[in-house]
Amino acid sequence: MIAIRAMAAVSAFGAGARGLGTALASGAALPGIPAEAPLENPRARKMMSRAAYLAARCLRGLLGELAWTEEREQVGYFLGVGASGGSLDEFMALLDESIADGAFSLARFGKQGLAACNPLLAFQLMNNFTMCHGAILEGLGGPNSAVFSRGAGTIAAISEAVHAVRSGDCARAITGGADAPTHPATVAELTREGLVGRGLVVAEGAGLIALEEVSASARSTLVDGCGMASGRGRPVADAIAEAVSVARLVEPVDLVVIAPWGPPAADALRGWANVTCPGARVVSTAALGESLAASAALAVIAAADLLEQRGGRAVVLTLGVDGDPGVVVLSREAA
Repeated sequence: MIAIRAMAAVSAFGAGARGLGTALASGAALPGIPAEAPLENPRARKMMSRAAYLAARCLRGLLGELAWTEEREQVGYFLGVGASGGSLDEFMALLDESIADGAFSLARFGKQGLAACNPLLAFQLMNNFTMCHGAILEGLGGPNSAVFSRGAGTIAAISEAVHAVRSGDCARAITGGADAPTHPATVAELTREGLVGRGLVVAEGAGLIALEEVSASARSTLVDGCGMASGRGRPVADAIAEAVSVARLVEPVDLVVIAPWGPPAADALRGWANVTCPGARVVSTAALGESLAASAALAVIAAADLLEQRGGRAVVLTLGVDGDPGVVVLSREAA
């Protein structure tokens, strides 16, 4: 059985995972992301995108709760990551020098464009470095992957981590998501796609969980299953039902935590919960805003936080801007 050993988060709830689910369930006011606490390595900070910084900060907090120091080179790390988030000044300088006859020129990009920007910009633009910066700083060296996510991709990262531990690829793994869609380029994209106009509120966030295999006698929050499905060109309810089937949900369900990108997705997820799990408590992460690659991870953390109080079985449902539903099933024995 795969158990959640520790959790860490940075979100509109603040810096911390404990109490996140309770705050969302109660509708309490959220304080917002606190002021930055600079990392010990300021040179590394200069190379990070905002999302990479949030992930590294979250990872530092997570490992601070665990006694994994001597085995970090074998710990797996699987992270849902978002779009590039580099300096716009640097990027525009690169782009300006890459235009020929009014269009982007790959030849000019290679000769003049790259020379017009700081080489360190590459470490902000490469999506996988949202994961890599923190892993390097903390000495993680086990199996890993960075999965691009606009929702369900983060469920894929969590599923990979669960599989890695269960199959013996690594004894322990860290997984979750980090994103900063408040970057102007991402906001512009989401606006062009009509998502902001339909109620999406962008927000930064990062959420990580530490996984480890445990015996049947250990009282822990367990990850029982993960599932994803394509939502393209089909009814949302059918796609959700397929993702739930892949996750091998076992009833009864006591809690449903939904991570929607906006009101239309929230309506679809609540509709599924009301029909399929009529007796379950439904909690939404909407108050945190939409942090794309981080939203599903924060929903898992919220569900685990609530299960620690009462036990039971929880279903985490995400329906991100990619239109693909994802599911994580958690359980915990009652006290």
